[in-house]
Amino acid sequence: MVKKKKDAEEIVNTREPVTIEATVDENELRASLEEIKNYEGVVGYILRNTTSASIDLKEPAKIIDYAVLSAASFDTTDEISNIFQLGKIRNVIISGKSIKMLSLALDGNKISVFMENNTDAEKVLRKIQTF
Repeated sequence: MVKKKKDAEEIVNTREPVTIEATVDENELRASLEEIKNYEGVVGYILRNTTSASIDLKEPAKIIDYAVLSAASFDTTDEISNIFQLGKIRNVIISGKSIKMLSLALDGNKISVFMENNTDAEKVLRKIQTF
């Protein structure tokens, strides 16, 4: 009996999966924050990422106070999320006696918007989330 050799073809898929990442255009984000800064009752914003930070406040004498508050809120939010196993927290609104702050992370950008207590934080959040 004669054995026949079969020609085996091996098909290998060498293509890597296509990864589409939605990234935020920093210039568009800054333009949106500039528009938000003009909303009635908005005091200003802080935008920071791993390489830079932008601070635009109507009260420049309080830049350090607002920067410390912003950084502390992100640290505390992460800590609370870990302690209570909440997962990723989308946004935080902190209200004080006369000022409130909306903080959120968007594609590696940490955004804090400061506003008077009577300002609609949900309107500001909706505008930022259009990205």
